Amino acid sequence: MAATGKRSLLAQGLIMTEELANHYRRIIQGLGEDPDREGLRDTPRRAAKAMQFLNRGYTQRLEEIINGAVFASETDEMVLVKDIELYSMCEHHLLPFIGKCHIAYLPNGKVLGLSKFARIVDMYARRMQIQENLTRQIAEAVQQVTEARGVAVVIEARHLCMMMRGVEKQNSSMTSSVMLGAFRENQPTRQEFLTLVNGR
Repeated sequence: MAATGKRSLLAQGLIMTEELANHYRRIIQGLGEDPDREGLRDTPRRAAKAMQFLNRGYTQRLEEIINGAVFASETDEMVLVKDIELYSMCEHHLLPFIGKCHIAYLPNGKVLGLSKFARIVDMYARRMQIQENLTRQIAEAVQQVTEARGVAVVIEARHLCMMMRGVEKQNSSMTSSVMLGAFRENQPTRQEFLTLVNGR
């Protein structure tokens, strides 16, 4: 990218940060606080930058994060990646949900570089959404990239919108799953995956 193009993107990013910071300043005022007191003076800008970081998945593209890391392989047995930690933002209350993701796939002539599973999870998790949709997005992305015979994804997460407010149930958690291809059609394959996930 040309230097002028980089400067333009940087300027756009700074303008967006300042716009978000102004909104946070008004929110702080609306809650009855003084945004000019010492402890809060820089909070609007810090909060704006934090929100941009927490939602950086909107600026990422699947092709870019995979970056060609799909390799030919004769492996046709299940590949499972467990306990990929994730941090996402509930679109209903803008509070985080935190958990872990388990991904399995049945290769069909090619395999995906290990670190790319974490990158896929991060790209979709760093957006405002609900857990059910996040689970499907990850599964469909892995299917698209690998063209596997089947993909399975399970997410276990704790939601601060349920823990800190509303019903305030601190020990609650949610599990969601999506099964594609052979994992959906073949009961023994699905059961093998679930046994491996729950076996720890």
